[in-house]
Amino acid sequence: MSGAAQAGYAPPTGPREPTPARRRSHWLLAATVAWAVLLGVLTWVSVRDDGPTVREQRSLAQAGPVVDRAVGELVAAAGDGVVALEPDRIERGCRVTPLLDGATLERGVEILDPGADPRAVLTRVADRLPAGWQAGVRATDDGPRLRADAGEFVLVAGRSAGDGRIRLTVRTGCRPIGDGYRPPAAQAGPESDALAAALRALGHPAPVPPAQQLAAPCPGTDRQARTARLTLDPAPAEPARALAPVAADAAVLATPEVYAYRQGVVTVALAGSDLTATTGCRA
Repeated sequence: MSGAAQAGYAPPTGPREPTPARRRSHWLLAATVAWAVLLGVLTWVSVRDDGPTVREQRSLAQAGPVVDRAVGELVAAAGDGVVALEPDRIERGCRVTPLLDGATLERGVEILDPGADPRAVLTRVADRLPAGWQAGVRATDDGPRLRADAGEFVLVAGRSAGDGRIRLTVRTGCRPIGDGYRPPAAQAGPESDALAAALRALGHPAPVPPAQQLAAPCPGTDRQARTARLTLDPAPAEPARALAPVAADAAVLATPEVYAYRQGVVTVALAGSDLTATTGCRA
C-alpha cells in the first residue's frame, strides 16, 4: 500500500496537549484551595496562641471578670433598692468563625419595685453607671430600654420584666469557650442565716436542694454583693402573713407581687416562688 493518506479518513492522532489556558485554571484552583487551607490554619493558631485583639478572640474565661465587675456596678447603681443577683447562663452552639464553636455568657441583676415607674428606675441606674459606659435609656415599642457598653465588647441592657421586676443583664456575645467561665466564689456572709429564718417562717425547715450562692465584686472595694436564692415549689399562698413575724418592723415592700424586709445588712425578698437573701454593695 501507498504511504499516502486515504481520502475521507483523518490521520491518527494522540491525546491533545492541554491548552495553556486550561493549565492556568487548574493552577489557580489549586492555589485558591491551598490559600484557604492556610488561612484556616493561621486563624486557628492565632486564636489559640496570640493575645486577644478583637472580640472573637477573647474567650469566656477572659470575658468572665469583665462581666462580674459589670454586675457589681449594676448592684451598686441600684442603690438601696430590693435587688438580687441572678444565676449565670451559658449558651453553647454559636459560631465564632466557620472553624470555631463558641458560647455566650449572661449574668443578671433583678430589681424588685412594683410601685415604681420602670423608666425612672432604669434612668436612675443609668445615671449612676461609670461615665465611660455611655449608658442611656430610650423609649421603644416594648417599653423603656437601658443600653450601656461595659468595655471589651460586653453589653449591658435593662428592661421591665413585668410584675414589678426590672431586669438588668450583662452579656458577652459569642466567644471561644477556652477554659470556660468560673463564677466568683461567694464569701461567707449572713445571707444563708437570713434565708434559713425565712424558710422556717414559711414552713420549710431546711432548703432542699441547697440554696444557690451568687456573688459579684463591689466597685472600688474588696467587698462582694451576694445573693442566696431558692425556688419554692409550690409558691407560698400568703407570703406577707407568713413572713411578717420574722420581718418585725423592717418590711420594705408588701404588695401582692413582692414581700421584702431587711434583716441587718441583708434584704430578704419573696417574689412568686423566688426567695432571695441579698447583701448589696451599699451594706
